[in-house]
Amino acid sequence: MAPNRREFLGWTAAAALSAGADAPVSYVDSHVHIWDLDRLRPPWLAGDPQLDHNARWSEYQKASAGVNVVKAVYLEVDVAPHQHEQEARLAIELCRDPSNAITGAVIGGRPAAEDFAAYIEPLAKDPAVKGLRQVLHGATPAGYCLQPRFVDGIRKLGSLGLSFDLCMRHADLPDAAKLVETVPDTAFILDHCGNPPLFGDLTAWKRDVDRIAARPNVVGKVSGIIASVKGRTWHSDDLAPVIRHMLEAFGPDRVLFGGDWPVCTLGAPLQTWITTLAQVVKHIPAENRRKLYHDNAIRVYRLT
Repeated sequence: MAPNRREFLGWTAAAALSAGADAPVSYVDSHVHIWDLDRLRPPWLAGDPQLDHNARWSEYQKASAGVNVVKAVYLEVDVAPHQHEQEARLAIELCRDPSNAITGAVIGGRPAAEDFAAYIEPLAKDPAVKGLRQVLHGATPAGYCLQPRFVDGIRKLGSLGLSFDLCMRHADLPDAAKLVETVPDTAFILDHCGNPPLFGDLTAWKRDVDRIAARPNVVGKVSGIIASVKGRTWHSDDLAPVIRHMLEAFGPDRVLFGGDWPVCTLGAPLQTWITTLAQVVKHIPAENRRKLYHDNAIRVYRLT
């Protein structure tokens, strides 16, 4: 049994009773994608007609109607590299707009680029910028994140007080483990539960998540997996083993909820994901659910 399992899941009668009657849940959505096609068009949208439409805050509000989202984090949308600065400026603009709940941004960038320091240093001075992400799946080869220049870029983020969101294939999680071990002074967030093989053998995924979670500079984001149910008949029990292992591996203080809207809609609406997650975690203590849904994201992304 992982050392944090009993602490998180609260296998006691007293904990079960304390989880009974809850106050209304306040959510910090730590993973929201926003794009306005009149201002910026991610190139990959052309190949995905289900998502090739505006995904503005107004659409997010409709998708999350009835959910008490008190704060949100903008997550980069994998624009073309020459558009990174434009996207970053738009994200900062969103953070400063009081008409939405976005209070922090994880911007895009290429840590291995020769001009990475010149790109990130000015942006890091803006308090809205909390971290950076480069999507490490798709055309990115295995081992890419362990190249010396990439590692140097990740080390640079840590020196600037910024975090790095890890988004990669589950087969490449051993590379992620080596990276977080190599750069202990940079904070990492493992996106989308490490993209597990949701309907396959979870043995290797569990082993690799455990290795990553053993490092104190990493937290786990419970997000994204609902997109993997696309085209399948499914039930909350199909997602439960992944969610529960994330909670067990990282413990109550190092997991955070992410909606992954609108990408989540490839599998189900945002509200379905939230309802499914609530079903899986309903038996854990209310205090730990509050950390998952709200408190940990405030701390990890330094939201004000």
